[in-house]
Amino acid sequence: MAVAVVALAAAGCGKTSNESTGSSSSSGSSSSGKYTGKGIGLAYDIGGRGDQSFNDAAYAGFQQADKEFKVGGLDVEPQDGESNADKVQRLEQMAKAGYNPVIGVGFVYGPAVGEVAAKFPKTTFGVIDDDQAKAGNVADMVFHEEQASYLAGVAAAKTTKKNHIGFIGGVDIPLIRKFEAGFVQGAQSVNPKIKIEKQYLTQTAQEGGFSSPDKGENAAKGQIDAGADVVYHAAGLSGLGVIKAAAEHKVWAIGVDSDQYNQDSLAKYKDWILGSALKNVGGAVYELTKSVVEGKPLSGEVRGDLKSGGVGFADSNPKYQAMKDVVAAVDKAKQDIIDGKVTVSTQ
Repeated sequence: MAVAVVALAAAGCGKTSNESTGSSSSSGSSSSGKYTGKGIGLAYDIGGRGDQSFNDAAYAGFQQADKEFKVGGLDVEPQDGESNADKVQRLEQMAKAGYNPVIGVGFVYGPAVGEVAAKFPKTTFGVIDDDQAKAGNVADMVFHEEQASYLAGVAAAKTTKKNHIGFIGGVDIPLIRKFEAGFVQGAQSVNPKIKIEKQYLTQTAQEGGFSSPDKGENAAKGQIDAGADVVYHAAGLSGLGVIKAAAEHKVWAIGVDSDQYNQDSLAKYKDWILGSALKNVGGAVYELTKSVVEGKPLSGEVRGDLKSGGVGFADSNPKYQAMKDVVAAVDKAKQDIIDGKVTVSTQ
């Protein structure tokens, strides 16, 4: 994608990543002839593009939609220590410029999306991981993260040699506690007496819990030193440090959101990435864009679960695939959740 200097980079709107003009006409119309917007407006969460996890999953959806519908778009990085007013300004400028849909990546955009959507009723807005912005032109794209985390817990408990595993959350908030709850329940379904280390890197996002690989690395080292031989993170960019520490100590890491085994920047650690608890953020971005392009915009709560393919567990590592008993246990757990035999707790 070509880098372009655009007006949105000014006025405290955050750092512009890329603008794609697509291969359509300058008006941004799709081949279907129904779409008249300028393209997708994507505003990243803390950590920004390059986190190999949450934000990069959103960008993958952006790329897929741009490739298929030829609509183009703009993706913008957050500022350090920015306020809700900064987010409001960013989304407003995207909407004014004609981007449609405009998507806030992360629960931190919930209030801003609610405020801006009211001012631009003809623009479709999306917010990922938040369901508070209630409006006819807003899609609240949320997930059953606890279900994917349950599978991660089963995989960890079946793989550990020490009956000792760990969970590292980026920030101590209800959303990330869903990851912990599912992971613990899944692990205890295999071994009720398993020892589980639990740690949150910070109490607030402003302290860097989702954007500090050094914090993740130090936390993982502590859990590994305590005896954990499988460590699962739900920590965004900070999780890169968790994976690095696990690989260096030759214990298993479990990634999150994206299939971290297949992330280029993690290639040298990939042999120690057992799998990843997936959240189809990219699919959410793609589907919302598709709905707008086709003239039937999604709105209201759009929730992804195991049954719909909105969450899952990545099995890309051949070493994981070779563990037939682990794979069978994870597959059974997945089916039990889909069939309603297992209900996963969110807290």
